[in-house]
Amino acid sequence: MTVTDTTAVRRPAGTARGPGRVDLDELAGLRTVPARHPWRLATGLAAVVVLAQFVHGLATNPGWDWGTFRLYFTADVIVRAVGRTLELTAYGTVLGFLLGAVVAAMRLSHSRILRTVAWAYVWAFRSIPLIVQLVFWFNLSYLYKRFGFGVPFGPTFGGFETMNVLSALGAAVLGLGLHQAAFAAEIIRGGIIAVDAGQREAAAALGIPRLRQAWRIVLPQAMRGILPSAANEVISLLKGTSVVYVMAIGELFYQAQVVYGRTGRVVPLLMVATVWYVLLTTVLSVGQYYVERHFARGAERTPPPTPLQRARTFLRGAGAVRSPEGQS
Repeated sequence: MTVTDTTAVRRPAGTARGPGRVDLDELAGLRTVPARHPWRLATGLAAVVVLAQFVHGLATNPGWDWGTFRLYFTADVIVRAVGRTLELTAYGTVLGFLLGAVVAAMRLSHSRILRTVAWAYVWAFRSIPLIVQLVFWFNLSYLYKRFGFGVPFGPTFGGFETMNVLSALGAAVLGLGLHQAAFAAEIIRGGIIAVDAGQREAAAALGIPRLRQAWRIVLPQAMRGILPSAANEVISLLKGTSVVYVMAIGELFYQAQVVYGRTGRVVPLLMVATVWYVLLTTVLSVGQYYVERHFARGAERTPPPTPLQRARTFLRGAGAVRSPEGQS
């Protein structure tokens, strides 16, 4: 909206108003009407109605069988399966991001051979579905019954049987870690190249060693771009551990299948697994928030308040509002 150059004046009674002038008395008499958004209100009410219907169905539909849900939610077999899920997630995350950091460094290398090898690794492991990789590693002993050490394409000096080393759990960790490394490498590489090149040039001009440049200058700034995507990958890995059910490993989803296969209570056991996944994901999301807040110190003078600080501020404000009423 274009506003013309006007001058607000108060004119004496009985005088004419000149062009381009606004009478303050007339403005003071105008009634302010707030903007109306009927469709926004209608869609909001529709969403509330749908949500209320869903909650009502959860509470009244006997098919959810909340009694069975309460019975198995904290059962020993389910709690142990949750522990196995966390174990797979931790191993896959550590292995994936350690190997991903190496692959990212190779992709940023000046060596054409290293860049090509790293690109081929990322291309291959991002292209093959995770379940196919897991089944392949689980059956690795079918292809290679023994691994040996020695001269390449020559005699071997020692080795070990694949069946004795790579168990089902080891194959699952290996598959999850190698799969995760391909995505972690691109996340780390993207965070590093997002750092302004002038930072490295200034550090080199000051004579700072390259390793110290990477550790003290580039990486802390890159972490602000790496963390959100890295946290999403960890959460995806947490849920992706459910794929190892094909290897008969007792993680959360596999144990839920075993229980409802024995009892026939499919829906409540699926809800048990769902609620556990939601709880674990929520914990990881809270941890992500605090880690991001820690690395945002160099970019923001005043970090955003934590949920606990927001709650304290709200309670203090509510107490300040109630105290005058109580005194009156």
